[in-house]
Amino acid sequence: MSTDAREWVWESSSSRGTARLVLLSIADRVADEQCVSWASLTSLAARTNASVSTVREAIGRLVEAGELEQLDDLIGPQRSTVYRLPMAALAIAQALRQQQDGDEEAPAEDSKSPPTLRLSALGQYGIRPREVPVSPARCRKPAVPETGTSSGKPAPRRTGNRHSEVPETGTQNSSEPERNGSKSSSARGAVTPAAGWQPDPATLTWIREQGHLDRLGEQALQAADAKWRTHRADLAPRPAAAWAADWRSWIAREHSPHRPSLYAVPVNSPAPPGGMTRAQAHTAALLAALDEPTGTE
Repeated sequence: MSTDAREWVWESSSSRGTARLVLLSIADRVADEQCVSWASLTSLAARTNASVSTVREAIGRLVEAGELEQLDDLIGPQRSTVYRLPMAALAIAQALRQQQDGDEEAPAEDSKSPPTLRLSALGQYGIRPREVPVSPARCRKPAVPETGTSSGKPAPRRTGNRHSEVPETGTQNSSEPERNGSKSSSARGAVTPAAGWQPDPATLTWIREQGHLDRLGEQALQAADAKWRTHRADLAPRPAAAWAADWRSWIAREHSPHRPSLYAVPVNSPAPPGGMTRAQAHTAALLAALDEPTGTE
């Protein structure tokens, strides 16, 4: 009967383009005069050389035109969708009746709708009624879950906090240390914001020994300190040692207001200043020497 269904599509269908190819592909799998067929969107896309979205849109146009029906209460092989060509089924039924009775015209009532489906005949083609997951007893009691225990003993929740007395952000074992408690690494030293940090005696000694105080002067040093605190105001609090190291690196990179190209170079010290490599220190010393007046200008 697939030949008769395809013939009806070629001669009587008003579909065009991809919709016509989709209808022909569905008609190609019609098994009997009921014009019922099954197909998946993936297989139709492969046979028509179109995308799945294009096939889905074409099926919508065919259903809207009345040339195709999607039988949602039936299911095909591999859980595929079941379709019916109602106009083709009506035309084939009228042709069969004319052959049997010898009448030139079919009865008027037969031209209104296709014959009623015979589900028993569709089973041999792998088409069967879709299984209903909810039983009538459960439909009468929608509050009872489909799976689980009775309403007298509700099933325990498997997600979320299983113990209401334990907070979401707390430890569940008394032997487990708190992450931010006294046993954590962050509790080994007090943290403070940049605005609350003050240079310790070791840092003040470092300023003098490295020559930053002589290079910058007190006013420029205070200005550099204020600029550092402005740039570090939005950072998270840190231990005093971390702020001291960062502050030293900032001061070491600060240019002298009198000689912008001059960095501090410790006198009689082979070690480079903080934030500079030994090569950078030598280069800074050379540039400072070149900037000194020689008296021969």
